[in-house]
This record gives sequence, C-alpha cells and structure tokens, in this order.
Amino acid sequence: MAAPSPGPREILAPSPEAGRRAAASSSGHRGLLWRLRDKQCRLGLFEIGPGHELHQVMCLMQAGLWAATQVSMDHPPTGLPTEEDFSEVLTQVHEGFELGTLAGPAFARLRRSLGLAEEDYQAALGPGRPYLQFLSTSKSKASFFLSHDQRFFLKTLRSQEVQALLAHLPRYVHHLQRHPHSLLARLLGVHSLRVARGKKKYFIVMQSVFYPAGRISERYDIKGCEVSRWVEPAPEGSLLVLVLKDLNFQGKTINLGPQRSWFLRQMELDTAFLRELNVLDYSLLMAFQLLHEDERGPGSSLIFRTARSIRGAQSAEESGAQNRRLLPDAPNALHIVDGPEHRYFLGLVDLTTVYGLRKRLEQLWKTLRYPGRTFSTVSPACYARRLCQWVEAHTE
Repeated sequence: MAAPSPGPREILAPSPEAGRRAAASSSGHRGLLWRLRDKQCRLGLFEIGPGHELHQVMCLMQAGLWAATQVSMDHPPTGLPTEEDFSEVLTQVHEGFELGTLAGPAFARLRRSLGLAEEDYQAALGPGRPYLQFLSTSKSKASFFLSHDQRFFLKTLRSQEVQALLAHLPRYVHHLQRHPHSLLARLLGVHSLRVARGKKKYFIVMQSVFYPAGRISERYDIKGCEVSRWVEPAPEGSLLVLVLKDLNFQGKTINLGPQRSWFLRQMELDTAFLRELNVLDYSLLMAFQLLHEDERGPGSSLIFRTARSIRGAQSAEESGAQNRRLLPDAPNALHIVDGPEHRYFLGLVDLTTVYGLRKRLEQLWKTLRYPGRTFSTVSPACYARRLCQWVEAHTE
C-alpha cells in the first residue's frame, strides 16, 4: 500500500518494558474477589496464552501499540486538524519487527473527543495481560482479538480495506462530529505489522460494541438478508460466546419504547452516510441485557442525560428540535439504548467494503445462484434501505 504524502517517518520505538512492569505490578495488587469477578465476566472467551497460534502476533501487537500510543502521549496533536493528520504514516522499528501507525494524529484527536485517556488506551492494549479470543462466526479470514478488559476490539484487514478506510476517514470524522451519538463503530487506530522482512499485515482497533459485557445474554450480527445468515446455537449450558445471525432472530423483537423513533432516525442517517461512501456489507451488531428492577424507568438509580444525536447544536433556538436519546452513565454508552425491559447494545461495524467491480460481479453470480432469495451483496442504496426496513419491522 503506497504511503500518502507527506512521506513516511521511521523512528526507533521506545521500549514497553516499563509498561509491562507497571501492568505486572498492578496485577499483583488485585484482590482475589476482583480476579474471580473478572473470570466470571469472561466465560466463553479464551486467553491467548503461550502455545496459542496467535500468541507471538499478539505479543508483537501489544509491544507495538504501547510504543505507538507513547508517541501520541509525548507529542499530542495541537491546533486545528490538518490534512497531514489524516495522511501521516509513522513506522517504529522494534527488535525483529516494525509497527506502522497510519493517520496517527487524526485517531489521537478522535480518541480524545471520545473522552478516552491515552494512558488507559495504552494500558489496555499494551503488554501485561493477554488479549482474548472468541469463536467468530464470520466467513472472512480475519483474525479477531479483544483487550483483556473487553473494551477494545482488534481485527486484521486486507490492504484494500485499509485504503478505503483511510480515504473515507475525514468524512467519517466529520459525520461523528455532526452526529456525536451515531451508531457507527468508533475506530480508534489503524496499524501495519511486519515481522522481519515479511509482508505487512494490517489491523484496526475500535471500541467494542458489546461493552460492558458482564450481563449480556444474546448477541447478533444482522445484515437484513437470509442467505448464509444462520448460526448453529451453542448447546444449552455451553460457555461459548456465539454471535448469532438474521435467521436466528426470527420471532424476536427489539422493544425500545420511546427510544424507537430515535433509533430508526439514527439508522437512516448512518446508512445514508455509508451509501454516500459507496459502502455495503456492514452489519448491525446487537446484544440484549435484561434490566434490573432498579434500572427501569426514569426514576431508576442510573443517571440519564439528554443527548443531541442527529445534529450537533447549531444554535440555542434549534436545541428543542434535536433528536433526543437517553444514555445511561456508562463508559461506552455511545452504543447503548435502554428500552422498558432490556438494555440494547447496538452498533454498525465492518465499514470498509466498497461496491466495486468485484462486488458487482459477485452480485450477478449470487442473483443466478439464489433466485428469489435475499443475500448481502447488493447495491449500497438497496443495502441501506433493506437494513433500515429490517430494523423498522423488528422494533416496537
């Protein structure tokens, strides 16, 4: 992948050894009760420990991300955003590998706008505690990781997907500024990893939609179609964490109560934006969590606030016309909507598939292969419309 201007910078990376020692020290001071609670929250997830096929890659990613975040901590972006923020490529040379940080200043600004402290980001992704793996139902060849606290999600990408993401990044950031409670996944970083003189591998870091995960009972990946959209559920009593699909959701509804109109409108805005980018094949991630009795209704113990979701405040006179959404006071509340009985975790993910020649040919083949059935590869306009129709039909 050709590096955009200005030219790439290459520096020797600082050692994450201090971070590793700090993490180990912090871990040693945790009490037994905390560790048992942490283990309970991770049922069905697997630590990537020594001997795991992804352990070496994980260790390199952790060391590289620690050093990359240190750069943004030592040299935080200042002043107004520039074009260079979106085109910078920084390569840090480690012993035995290189880690590239693409559009680092732009993502540092985005993390700051989300209220995410760089120290917390570095601690969660750096050395100290292993990443987690779950059984993915995705058909892609990507590798998936979760930070140990399950707050951050990492996924490998193809170079073409990275190119599309970086090309759309300025418009993506602008969309989030206009719609601060958009359902779009919050992308936090794009990186490349090259071991010795091997081929570069790319990965992204994003906020996990399913966080905090402690009481989540069901997870779904929805595309609004039927072909290849069934997952065999885990046996009763199994500890596997499975993400189910459209056909598994048949007969179910999302009961949002007064938040339904907000959700439908936000889906329209976000899918219209993705349609403008000529993007398709994204998913609506969705999870359920039964509310406790004291969490229900406006008099609950949670702190609620009015959020301006559709447009940023243009003027004081317009504030009454803002789309209203009630957000619980939670660390990752951007993806949380409370209904009368359930809390729903909702987010649009996989935003990098462009409707080019390959996808057009795939659509033609699937039209012949699956006559009369719905499948994921359709035009961006049809894809956006169909997913919004699915949401309208399955909410109340």
